[in-house]
Amino acid sequence: MTRSHLIKTIATLALAGTASLTLAHVGADGGEHHGGFLTGFLHPITGLDHLAAMVAVGVWSAETTRRFWIAPLAFALTLFAGALLAQGGVGFPAIEPMIAVSMLVVGLLLAARAKLPEAAGALLVGAFALFHGAAHGQELGGLAALLGMVAGTALLHVAGIGLGQLLLRHSVWWTRTAGAVVALMGLNMGWGLLAG
Repeated sequence: MTRSHLIKTIATLALAGTASLTLAHVGADGGEHHGGFLTGFLHPITGLDHLAAMVAVGVWSAETTRRFWIAPLAFALTLFAGALLAQGGVGFPAIEPMIAVSMLVVGLLLAARAKLPEAAGALLVGAFALFHGAAHGQELGGLAALLGMVAGTALLHVAGIGLGQLLLRHSVWWTRTAGAVVALMGLNMGWGLLAG
């Protein structure tokens, strides 16, 4: 076995071994997140996949567009809409795989520092947010919890925007590295879903 092949094998096993860390949705916890505003507020902050995706959206927006608030706002609004639709009985296919894809895509956009037209960026992250929202809507009970979820999401976006503006003053490699980590988390989650 060559050294390169050995490194790839170890990396694959490491990713597979940590796949459960990124699962914060239905199926991973049985949908046991019922509560009020505080429960909803903490849910996106305590779920590693939520936290990474939402911060990454903020960082990417801050680094690639002047109106950096458009994509995060689209994410938060469509997240709420997705949660309401799920609670209303609308079924979303492939929620977990789409969340994994969202992390992969947003991570790659961030790593590449890819600039999209503002409307296209908002549409893209909004589409992914529907699936994040559907996962939340299946887990959280009541309007107070959903409003808390939107507030927690907004806080993560603001943190991401602040981090993105800070990173702009330093090396772009920090941003590229952060994007690569989020993309790897998406691959890791996808690997875990395939392996399960």
